[in-house]
Amino acid sequence: MKMIRLGKTNYKVNKNGFGALPIQRRNKKDSIEIIQKAYNNGINFYDTARFYTDSEEKLGASLNEVRENVIIATKTGAENAEDFWKDLETSLKNLQTDYVEIYQFHNLPFCPKPNDGSGLYEAMLEAKDEGKIKHIGITSHKFTIAKQALSSGLYETLQFPFSYLTDAQELNLVEKCKKLDVGFLAMKAMGGGLITNSKAAYSFMANYDNVLPIWGIQRESELDEFISYQENPPVLDDKLKTAIKKDKQELGDDFCRGCGYCMPCPNDIEINTCARMSLWIRRMPTQPSLSEDFQSKMKQAKKCDECRECIKKCPYSLNIPQLLKENIQDYENILNGKTIVD
Repeated sequence: MKMIRLGKTNYKVNKNGFGALPIQRRNKKDSIEIIQKAYNNGINFYDTARFYTDSEEKLGASLNEVRENVIIATKTGAENAEDFWKDLETSLKNLQTDYVEIYQFHNLPFCPKPNDGSGLYEAMLEAKDEGKIKHIGITSHKFTIAKQALSSGLYETLQFPFSYLTDAQELNLVEKCKKLDVGFLAMKAMGGGLITNSKAAYSFMANYDNVLPIWGIQRESELDEFISYQENPPVLDDKLKTAIKKDKQELGDDFCRGCGYCMPCPNDIEINTCARMSLWIRRMPTQPSLSEDFQSKMKQAKKCDECRECIKKCPYSLNIPQLLKENIQDYENILNGKTIVD
């Protein structure tokens, strides 16, 4: 299996990182089985967050007996020192550990630095001095904040969206991380669920020896795919290159990644589902998306009054009201037996 060095942390990690956001949707028994199967097949890096409901608890229950053999990264969305310490203590309790290898600021609207008035970076340093964290990281969906973090020299890892759908701007971040010896954790490695070709995704990531993809794992079958590539890695051949080119043409640049940072909506619209429904229908079997539950969600989306609060919060500055309109129309066309025209 391929191992990489995670920047100046010096951790040697399996090229398959385990993203533990999706397991919050599974029951505890199933989650433990999936996580322990990952461990038993050589996966040693696990990424979670305080924001991911019971994800930390499930990791703690799964890995407590092999704690010294794994690397755990978690995150805090705290914007002040008091909440930082509350989050850290809760995370350590949930994870059944005295420390975490990497503690990350989670998609904050600014890049924490010493003497910025928030007290956050000072709290990170104190937690590091106390041995509760080993390395300091940051996650973001915004290029400007990621760039600030790298320029500051304060961070040992950067977690940022990266997949074969990304452009030169993201590639520049990867190159800069390599130059600065900052570990690069690739979130949204499957395009927020819109990439369905795991072979293409894996073979693309193999070209970057300083990038650790964080695959969001919810089902055992998904895990099995990535485990199989450890011994038989797919090669980025002409067939896979053609598949990547097709995906990039179909999705374009203004698609919703499903990150959910636009939420909550004042009109109770599930934006991260409704704003990309037509992409789901194009790329996956339509029947699950036509259930009564999804129809109800799309009906609710009609209540968008274009308050634009979602646009302010969207890391990609998408025109979400317009995306909702387009997706509602596509969805109704499907329900009425019409074909979506690209």
